Amino acid sequence: MSNRTELSVNTEVLAKMAEIAAKEIDGVAGLAKKAINLKGAVKTKTPFTGVKIESVNGALKLNVYICVKKDAFVKEVVEKVQENIKEKIQTMTGTAVTQVNVSVSDVELAEPEE
Repeated sequence: MSNRTELSVNTEVLAKMAEIAAKEIDGVAGLAKKAINLKGAVKTKTPFTGVKIESVNGALKLNVYICVKKDAFVKEVVEKVQENIKEKIQTMTGTAVTQVNVSVSDVELAEPEE
């Protein structure tokens, strides 16, 4: 008898983990509300969420689209987002993350109104 336990995490949960990890970084205003390339978006049933996840041979590849604050140092913010997403998902799920592609698709110019 084997005591091995297998973990299965829904991609929507993984996307939420990535979103939370991205928003933890100073300089990130949030996830993008639209994709840079909308090719084929009409065919999809779910709206664009800002995080795309692909499983390749049991490892995860993520594409994350963020909106940065106007005073952010973009290169530094993107590197921190990549590191934080990879670390959080690997720690929480035990699944290897081989790639985290972060695209800046918007810049927040004004402070959000409350």
